[in-house]
Amino acid sequence: MAVRTVLRMGHPLLLQVAAPVEAFGTAELRQLVADMDDTMRALNGAGIAAPQVGESLRAVIFEVTHNPRYPQAESVPYTVLINPVLDLLGDERDEAWEGCLSVPGLRGVVARHTNLRYRGFDLDGRPIDRTVTGFHARVVQHEVDHLDGILYPMRVADMRSFGFEDELFPDRGALPPD
Repeated sequence: MAVRTVLRMGHPLLLQVAAPVEAFGTAELRQLVADMDDTMRALNGAGIAAPQVGESLRAVIFEVTHNPRYPQAESVPYTVLINPVLDLLGDERDEAWEGCLSVPGLRGVVARHTNLRYRGFDLDGRPIDRTVTGFHARVVQHEVDHLDGILYPMRVADMRSFGFEDELFPDRGALPPD
């Protein structure tokens, strides 16, 4: 287990569509997920995708409990999600500030679907099928975007709502408003 270097916006691997995971429960997949977990926790991330740590595979992890980068966020259970498929439920969207370990120090307002169903597999190949809302739905969409070569700044509609945290929120310790 190790904290890996997180690739930053501009690295070509982050713009690629990741390959499906074909073998579950392997030592290599377990090592990758352990490294992703160590890296996410070391950097106070809400989630991380395999491409962010240099592996072009369709694997993400996410969890939010008491995260200093997202102090007002609702809890999201720890999940290892392999080969995810998203079904967007309805047209309702909300706009909120997002950040990313691959875009350090920046935040932007992104519109995301508020309701979705996600399916995929856990580390051992057992099916996962959940219907979620709110911040949980946002986190899943953000992480799955990484598997399709999409970084959140590509989804910022108004560039006036994108910038460095300390410039956007000088009185809040670089945290977005509640």
